[in-house]
Amino acid sequence: MSRTVTVGLDDSPESRAAAEWAAREALLRGLPLKIVHVQEPTPRYVARTPLLDPGTYRHWAEQLARESADGIRLRHPGIEVTTEQLTGTVADVLCEAAGSAELLVLGSRGLGGLGGFMVGSVSLGVVARAERPVVLVRAGEQAADEHRMDPAGVPSAAAPFRPVVLGLDLGEPDDALLEFAFEAAARRKAALRAVHAWPEPPTSFRGFATDAEFHDVLARGQASLLGKVLRPWREKFPEVEVIEASRCGSAAQVLVNDSRDASLVVVGRRIRTGSLGAHIGHVTHCALHHITAPVVVVAHT
Repeated sequence: MSRTVTVGLDDSPESRAAAEWAAREALLRGLPLKIVHVQEPTPRYVARTPLLDPGTYRHWAEQLARESADGIRLRHPGIEVTTEQLTGTVADVLCEAAGSAELLVLGSRGLGGLGGFMVGSVSLGVVARAERPVVLVRAGEQAADEHRMDPAGVPSAAAPFRPVVLGLDLGEPDDALLEFAFEAAARRKAALRAVHAWPEPPTSFRGFATDAEFHDVLARGQASLLGKVLRPWREKFPEVEVIEASRCGSAAQVLVNDSRDASLVVVGRRIRTGSLGAHIGHVTHCALHHITAPVVVVAHT
């Protein structure tokens, strides 16, 4: 089965930004782009507008996908673009579409001045269940946002990429997550910033030295563990500049702070098969809501 970069399309600004991001990612990967529009059995547009019959809605949906594909072909010459109209519950259909994709790209609603996302229920549902990587892109995301300033101090897609940021849990350093992040950095010829956070120790454990000395011992130990996890991947991807960031503090807050200049942020989600069902995790949930760069969630065992 041929892999694609697949994007879920509707008429929202965040969806259009996701389609543009997906096209750029498809070019980086040398893969076709598939644009998927999911028609619900009773579309909300029809339910809210009785004069809009299902036939008119289908025609509108087909036109939306066709015009989006035509625009992408014009802006990104050489890319292979296909469209697909599917029917069903949106989250269910998108999860199924993700299964045959290299990655699935979705839009995420922005909250303007609040500096974070309001991730919709569909996007969260897909992220929690899909077993392929899922990327969420905010409305207004542009190619220049992923790049450094040019020599004149102007954002430009011709300048080098900003770093790829990887949120890493040293207790569960999954190979799929590390491989995705290193490959993303290699494709972009960007640095990879591997971020690991460790908690402030309880006061009761500070008996043999001053606070500063004890903190320094812990910091060196955590940094050493991070280096050990990354060492084989540095050897596998010698062309990737790796920045090791081991910091004391809340894992979610540390990741958000270290992602302010990111081109892409890579986080993980453990696949759960038990009675608890699908679960995103606190740090990943926070990343999806508060990081403005595109965020990719890599499911792993």
